[in-house]
Order: sequence, then C-alpha cells, then structure tokens
Amino acid sequence: MRRASYFIMANEPLVDEERRRQQEVAREQRIAYKEKPKSRVGAVLLGLLIFFVLGCVGAVWLLRHAGNNDAAGKVASYLLGGRDTFNTSAPDVVSQIQRLNRLETVSYSVDTVVEGKHQNAVLPDLLFGDRLILVVHGQVIAGVDLSQLKPDQVKVDGRSVTVDLPPSQIFTSKIDTAKTKVFARTTGLLVQADPSLEMDTQKTAEQQILQAASNDGILDTARANARLGMESLLRGLGFTQVTVH
Repeated sequence: MRRASYFIMANEPLVDEERRRQQEVAREQRIAYKEKPKSRVGAVLLGLLIFFVLGCVGAVWLLRHAGNNDAAGKVASYLLGGRDTFNTSAPDVVSQIQRLNRLETVSYSVDTVVEGKHQNAVLPDLLFGDRLILVVHGQVIAGVDLSQLKPDQVKVDGRSVTVDLPPSQIFTSKIDTAKTKVFARTTGLLVQADPSLEMDTQKTAEQQILQAASNDGILDTARANARLGMESLLRGLGFTQVTVH
C-alpha cells in the first residue's frame, strides 16, 4: 500500500502540467475565435466605405456629363434613365419660347392734369370759349413679342443656349376712364358745352402719357425684364449656361 501511494503522488506534477497545457491551448483558441469575427467586421466596413466613395465619384461624373453630346454624355444619360427631359434642338426651344406670345414685362401708370379748350380766333372766350381741366389716370404696357422670334436667333450647344430677343415694344396705351375726372369746366355765355371736348382732351392726355413713359425708358425696362424672365425660363428647361441679348 505504501508503494501505490508513492506512485500516485509522484505522477501528480505531470498531471498538473498536462492540465495547464490544455488550459493554455483552450485559452489561445478562445482568443483566436474572438479576434477572427472582429477582423471580418473591419474588412466589411472597409469594403463598404470604398464602395460608398466610388459611388459618390460615379454619381458626380454622371451628373457632370449628362446632357452632353459626346460619348460620355450619352453613356451618362443612358445610365440615368433619360435624365434630360428637354429637347436641346434650337427649333424646339424656339417653339417653347414662342408659346409665351406677347410677354408683358412692365406696366407704366401715371396721373396727370391736362387742359383742353376750344377757342374762337376772333371772339373772346368769355362769350364763345369752351375750356376744361381733366385729371387723367393712364397706363402704358410694354414687353416683347416672342412670337416674332426666329430659329436663327436661338443657338444651342449641349446645355448652353444663346437667345437674341426681338425688340421691345409698346403693347397698349390707354386712359382709365373710371379714374379720370373733370376737375373744372368753363363755357362761354353764348355757346353750349362741346360734348367732344372731353374725348379730345383724353386723346391728348394719352399721347402725353405715352411720351412720358418713353422718356422714362419704358422700352429699356421692358427689355431688361424680358431678359430676366427668359433666363429663368431657359434654366427651368435644364440649360446651365444661358445668354440672352
């Protein structure tokens, strides 16, 4: 019995060493198992980041080349599924503009005082004269008649367009009779008031208002406003470089 007991005690260090070696191997396996998924997650995240960057670069390239007439532009337009929603040919652009017809771009309103009178060349006004003072409200409207635009006045190059507008013009010049009043009227003792005098005075006032609007540069203002409106229209059609004369 003593011998058997000695044999068991003598082998205990070997058993402990084997046990420690197995524990160390198990620990290393656990460490390797934990680190392996982390490395995979890092690789996946790196791949997604590279894919995102390449996608952004590709999108910028497509947007910059879409609409051009070169090979890159055609490829970009195809990949974008027909991103261009406008026809870049000059006749079609002319047709779009001509649909606006008469583009009224400025309205000139004015109140003025006009004198009208009928006189006798020999006899005094006190007996035969007819005179009135009219407070007149008038309006002048100017713009550009886009129906007069010709195809050769529009030049298209990809997303660039140049338009030469027709000259500006006066569309209407009228007196607002509802806001026009007779301020004073004097009629000779030996005559009756002439019913046509007020109408004649209004015609004179209309000419004066038209002249005042022209002196104030209504045609230049109408053309400047027409250019701004046309630039907005063409950019709305998809053009990025717009020149309007």
